[in-house]
Parts: sequence; structure tokens; C-alpha cells
Amino acid sequence: MTTLSPLAAIAIGGILALWLAAAIWALMKGAQQQRQGAHAQDQLDRLTALIESAPAIVAMVRPDGRLEATDRLSTWLGLEQVPAFASELTGADGGLSAEDSAALARDIGAAQRAGRPFSRPVRALGSSRSLMVRGAPASPELAESGSVVLWFFDATESQSEILGLQAHVSQLRDALETLAGLIEAAPLPMWHRGPDQKLSLVNSAYVRAVDGIDAARVIHEGIELVEAVEGISPGEAAAQAALTGGPLERLVPATIDGERRTMRVVDVPLGEAGVAGFAMDQHELEQVRVELRRLEAAQRDLLDRLSAGVARFGADRSLRFWNQPFISLFALDAGHLADAPAFERVLDRMREAGRIPEHRDFPAWRAERRDWFLSPEPREENWLLADGTHLRVYAQPLPDGGLLMIFEDRTEQVMLSSARDTLLRVRTATFDNLFESIGVFSQDGRLHLWNNRFRVMWGVPEEMLAAHPRIDELMAKVQTRLAKPHQANVVRELVRAATVERKQRMGHVGFADGRIFEFAAIPLPDGNALFTMLDVTDSRKMEQALRDRNEALEQADKVKTAFVTNMSYELRTPLTSIAGFAEMMNEGYAGELSEAARDYVRGIVESTQRLSMLIDNVLDMTQSEAGTLAIERKTVDLAALARASAQRLEPDARAKNIEWVVDLQPSLGAVHGDARRIGQALDHLLENAVRYCGEGARVLIHGDGDGHKARLVVSDNGPGIDHGRQAARPGIGLPLARRLVEAHGGVLTLLSEPGEGTVAAMELPRG
Repeated sequence: MTTLSPLAAIAIGGILALWLAAAIWALMKGAQQQRQGAHAQDQLDRLTALIESAPAIVAMVRPDGRLEATDRLSTWLGLEQVPAFASELTGADGGLSAEDSAALARDIGAAQRAGRPFSRPVRALGSSRSLMVRGAPASPELAESGSVVLWFFDATESQSEILGLQAHVSQLRDALETLAGLIEAAPLPMWHRGPDQKLSLVNSAYVRAVDGIDAARVIHEGIELVEAVEGISPGEAAAQAALTGGPLERLVPATIDGERRTMRVVDVPLGEAGVAGFAMDQHELEQVRVELRRLEAAQRDLLDRLSAGVARFGADRSLRFWNQPFISLFALDAGHLADAPAFERVLDRMREAGRIPEHRDFPAWRAERRDWFLSPEPREENWLLADGTHLRVYAQPLPDGGLLMIFEDRTEQVMLSSARDTLLRVRTATFDNLFESIGVFSQDGRLHLWNNRFRVMWGVPEEMLAAHPRIDELMAKVQTRLAKPHQANVVRELVRAATVERKQRMGHVGFADGRIFEFAAIPLPDGNALFTMLDVTDSRKMEQALRDRNEALEQADKVKTAFVTNMSYELRTPLTSIAGFAEMMNEGYAGELSEAARDYVRGIVESTQRLSMLIDNVLDMTQSEAGTLAIERKTVDLAALARASAQRLEPDARAKNIEWVVDLQPSLGAVHGDARRIGQALDHLLENAVRYCGEGARVLIHGDGDGHKARLVVSDNGPGIDHGRQAARPGIGLPLARRLVEAHGGVLTLLSEPGEGTVAAMELPRG
């Protein structure tokens, strides 16, 4: 075995050490490069992931036409795999339309040759995507010369938005053209000013208003429509509108077609585009406003003069107007109303005054009335107040959202209506319960009203009368019920005379059953005619019976008069003999009589005198009833006659201790008549006064008169007729006195109250 020299060993050791050091350095360098490679790989992976997650796909086209791209491109293009060459991408099977493929191939070729970037929208046939392809030459650091980088963007949403924007732009363009045509055709002047506030556009109405030739000439010459007002020109007013950023309205004068007009000018700022303006002719409007104010004033004056209460509420439901009747009707305070109270508050005040109907739930009732503001139709209702007042309430919604309310006091009308209804019911009941048959015919001859007796009398059904037949139709229906059917023409003619000629006619007609009716046709004030028929069958029979009875009574009266006359004369003969013999015996022709016999004889004489007087009274009464009482006509001194009667009866009065007073005035005078008959009547009055007055009574004979008549009054303070005279013994004195006074054309008045006495006044005419 060979042994190494130390030098060789040292050399070998040195070589091994160097090798070891080199190996260690290599290992350390390798580890460092490995770490750098891993870091670079991580960065590559991150960049690859970043590119994969980008909204665009990048592809590289090499100079030899090779295509480098990710698999996402095949998904976007709807292909199974990514094309290997650009020719496959732009070929028939590249997923693009032929037109898009050809255009993309041209763009890629131009980019390779001339280095020109491009942008091309394409649509994938295998999907619904719209793509945007952007291409540019690759930088030398990225690839060799002639390479092209392609970026594929998904432009589906943006393309839809672009299409929508294009459609919107098209609509705006159409609207702009329409608006321009509308502005040109507008009847009112319109214009546009640029940022310098000079005219840049005017319409035809503006040109006509300023008497311009055309729009270009008006713009070039800067002809303004309106004048400067208070030193502010139209351009300055437009600048002020642009400065404030809001529309500016003003009323300015202008001369149009040679007439001064009031124009409302409106300047509308358009930002950087300038200011647009238009002008409206306010001349007629201002005149209408003046007329409206005049009309409102007249309307207020008219409403104040109405008897109905009127209140108008605005859209905010506050009271805007009221008239004086409204205040009076609801007892409201004008000062409170002047504060424009709300609708609800006005109802509250009306309730406090007791001028609205009572309701259990007043808030609900008030809410219902508040809904009247929103009602599309007018409302009407009736209010019955606690004091019996009837109000008709009419609520009319106004176009401006307000409410007009009218309150009409219908109390009197309701009362009149009630009275009318009552009157109609009373009239109907009266008509139906009258004994007469009543029918009212109108001017055209039709039956208008009738009562139940009219229907029953003619035997006509109610249905026929309800049809309001004409008089000729009615008579044709009922003429068979008449005893003489042709008399139907008489009835028809009478109704015609009453309705047409306005003449009243009467007559009678007989029915076939023997009844007799009296009828009358009477014109009424309203142009109609009243036709009445009364069944006089019984009255005719009664008249005949009464006529027969009257004849019998007249005959009996004649017999009675003759009997009384004969009896009076027959009684006078023996009575005269009795009286004569009694007077002879009283005078002693038959010898001296005892005192008792003399009393008997005097009683016989007095009785025969009284009986003679009664016979004379009966005879006078009978003659006066028969009208055969003889009355003389001579001048009679009533004072002398009254004194003689008073003297004759004064002894009887003294015997009863009666105060006898005679008061005859000079005005009593004289009358033309029969003194004996007047004295006879006065004697009867005095005899009654003396006979029925008690002890200590007072009798007054008074006489006075005037140029036309004389009056004799006999009064007493006796018991009166009811308690004294008629109860004691009735006689013919007073009836005979009345007959005697009436035979002279006078009047005998008798006044008597029980316990108050009696007054008998006899008035006689002077002639």
C-alpha cells in the first residue's frame, strides 16, 4: 500500500476542504435560490389568480399566430376549449359571427404590423354575452416583437345600458324636436337668451308681436318684446333670474298690434344654458279680475239682502263670508265670526245658542257634517230646532275645496203647508159629507174634483172618475139614469157656459127613479166651474105639504078670527047688561043696599069692566093679527097723553106705596097717529109695571125724542119678567102693546134682567 506524502496529504486535504466549502456554498446558494423560486412561484400564482379573478380575460397572440389564453375565454365564447391559434378564434368555429370574426382578424393584423391599438365590440354566438375586445402591441419585456395582447371584457350589462341610453337619447331628441315645434307653434311669445343674456332663439309669436320680418332679423337686431320697467331692462331681469336660480315673474307694459297691453313675463334660468322666457297677455285677464271683484262685491251685497242665512267656508274650513240673516238666525256674535273661526267651532257656537237639532252623539254628527267638504254632490237636509223652527239646510261643495251653506227658515211655509193639508183634508171631508153632489170641472171640460155623493148619485165607478172624463163623456155614460135623457145636453151646456163663458146657470132635472135634483153651474175664480146637485125630492114633497098646511092654517085663522069676533060681540051684550044692572043697583035704583051688598056690587062692576077690557084686548089682538085693526092718523100730543095715562094709574101705584115719577122732556113733542091706540099701549106698559112691582118700588115714565122719532120709556126696579110677571100670570098686555106700536110703524123694546127690573121703550116715528 502506498503512503501519501504529507505534502500530498495537505494538498488533498486542502482540495477536500475547498470542495467541502464549495459544496456548502453551493448548498447555501441552492437553498437561497430555492427560496427565491418559491417566492417567485407564489407571486406567479397570486398574479395568475388575480388575472383569473379579473373582470377581463387577457390573451396573447404570438407573431406566429399562436394564441395563449385561460380556459375562461372558452366559457365566454361558448366553446369546448380555447382556440390554439388566432386564426381559429377568427375562423368559422371561433364562436363569433362572420362579420365580427373578419373585423377582429383585421384589427389583430393591423396591431401586429403597425402597432395600432384597437377596440371592437363582438357578440359570442354560443352564449348571451356581449364582449368588448381591446388590443395593443405587447411590450418588449412581455413578449417578442409582433406579439399582440388582447383583453376581453364582458360588456353585456354596459351594452344593454348603452342601448338603453341610445334609445333614451333618441326619445330626448324626438321630445326636443316636438318641444321645438310646440314652442314655434305656441300662441304666446317665447324666447331663449344665452349666458350673455342676449336673444338667441325666438318663436313666430314673438316675431309677430314685435312686428319683425323673421326670427334671424329679430335676434340680430336684439328687438325686445317688453319695455324697461323702473330702469330694469329685459336682459337685466333675465340676469337677475339667473343669479337667483329661480323663475322670475313680473307684469310689464308692451305695445302689441298698436295697443298697450299688460304682459306677464316669466324668466326661467337654465343654468349654463342661459335663460328661457315667455310672455302671457294679461290684459283680458286683468279686466276679468276687475269684473270678478265687481261681481263678488255685487254678490256679497245681494247675499246680504237675502232673507236666507248664507255662510261660505274656505278650503281650510275657516269661515270666509256670512250675511246678516245668518247671524240673526243662529244668534251669533259678529266679532267672533270676524276671526274666521273653523267650521267645527261655528257648529259649536250654534249648538251653544240652541240653534241646531239635538243629538245624543254631537261629535259624530259634527264629523258627518265636516265630510260635506269632501262630498262630490250637494247635500240637503231639514233641521227641526227645539223652539219649533224648521230650517232647510243646503250645502254646496265649491271647486276650490270650500263649502257654501244656505239656511232657509221654512217655519212659516211648513205651517202653511200643514194648514193647507189640514184644509184639504177638511175640504175633502166636508165635500164627502155634504148633502149636495159636487163636481169641479176644469177649463177643458174635464172632471177635476168630486165628492162621494156625486159618484153615488150618478152610479159611476171610481175608476172612471179617476180618469178625469170630459163632461160629454160623463153625460153619455149616465144619460140613461135621467127621466128625460135629452136633459143630459142641458147639463153639458151649463158646464160649458160656466167654464167658457163664465156665466152662472141653475136648473132642475128629474131621474128615472122619481128623484128630483136642483143643480147649479158656478164659475170659480181659478177658471174652473163648480157643479152642484141637491136632492130636493123630499123638500118638494114637504113644500107641497107645507103649502097645503098653510092653506089649512089660513082657513083656520079666518075661522078663528071670525069666531073671536063673533064671540066678542056675543059676550058684549050680556056683559053690558050685567054692568048696567050692577051700576043701577050701586046707585040705589033697586033700593038701599047694605054695606056688604054694596061691596059685592062694586066687585061686580070692577070685574065687568076688567072683562070688558079683556074682550076689547082680545078683539084688538085678533084684528091686528088679521091686519084689520083700524088706526086713525091725527096729531097726538104725547106729553098730554102720557100725563093722562100716569094720572089714571097713579092711585093704584099709591096704594102699593110705589114711587111714581113722571119725566117728560120738551123734545118728546107730537106724532101722527091714533091717540087712543097709543094711550092703550102706554096703559098696558104702566099696568104691568104697577101690577108686578112690590111694595116701595119705583116706576119712571120718561119721554124724549128727536127730529125723526119720539120715545116713551117705562122702567121699574121690580123683580124682572122671569121671576115675577111670567111666573105669576101671563097676559096679552105686552103682546098687544107691541102690536099697537108696530101698527104705527114704531118699535117696542123690552129689556129685563131677573132681580134688576124691567125697561120698556116705545119708539114712534114722527110722520
